[in-house]
Amino acid sequence: MGLRPGKCYRFQNKPSYTRVAIKVHKKNYIGSTPGLRTRQFNTGNPLKKYSHIVDFLAEEKVQIRDNSLESIRVGINRDLTKTVGKENFFVRLRIYPYQILRENKQAQGAGADRVTKGMAHPYGKPIGRAARVRIGQKILSILVNEEHLSMVKNALNKVKSKLSCRTSIRVGTDVTSIGTLPKRIKKRMEEKKEETAEEAKKEEGKKEEGKKEEKGKESKKEEKKGDKKGEKTEKKDDKAKDQKKK
Repeated sequence: MGLRPGKCYRFQNKPSYTRVAIKVHKKNYIGSTPGLRTRQFNTGNPLKKYSHIVDFLAEEKVQIRDNSLESIRVGINRDLTKTVGKENFFVRLRIYPYQILRENKQAQGAGADRVTKGMAHPYGKPIGRAARVRIGQKILSILVNEEHLSMVKNALNKVKSKLSCRTSIRVGTDVTSIGTLPKRIKKRMEEKKEETAEEAKKEEGKKEEGKKEEKGKESKKEEKKGDKKGEKTEKKDDKAKDQKKK
């Protein structure tokens, strides 16, 4: 059975029964939680300094499923990699699919009416995850430089049809509003700093060794000069002694 359309899971103001008790499993509202289909929340190059930020905003109260989030992320990443280059942008999803979606399965074909009888308001079986979005909330943000803004807008316009709500695009210069860097990127930066520090130490050690070798060569040259001078003085003294004897 395929996925139901998005209108089957519209946003409601009522609290959702999505409690998952990790320590006390008897208090669970749901027997199990489905796996997350959104594989990554950060893509691109976060280490570069960018001048502009492009926010993708929701204009309706809606629930966006995790597979929809993954599809727009993959589409934007593919398009920007071709047009802008994989090192010239950074994309971050700003929402997380906490909401657990449930479904009461029904049999299809002859005699299917027998399945519809049962509890009036059953919980149903968990089938997926979704993120509840408010009006004006950021779905994702993209860091990019000014010369690539038109390409980013085109990429966002292409993926609008993958969402079940009206959306808008906002361009700004407050790059820090996207938040902090991911932990793995921070680790990479620390590792790079350590590597550069080690390389700098090695280069300094090589320079010091070269200076020591030069000093040693100079001292050897001075010793040789001193030895030659001593030999010359000794020869002069020998000649003077021979002359006196004569």
